[in-house]
Amino acid sequence: MAKILTADKAPKVHQDLKGFNVKINTFGEIKINLDIDRLNDFLNKNVDDKKLRN
Repeated sequence: MAKILTADKAPKVHQDLKGFNVKINTFGEIKINLDIDRLNDFLNKNVDDKKLRN
């Protein structure tokens, strides 16, 4: 069962992603409130890509 988060119980996020919010609209589209380039820069710096290791 999915947990419903209220404003007082927001998830902990990395400092660089403060205010990041993801929603799925009635058409199944993913909507984010953060610039996609900023999100990609964060992921490139903080997530290890297994395909690029060797």
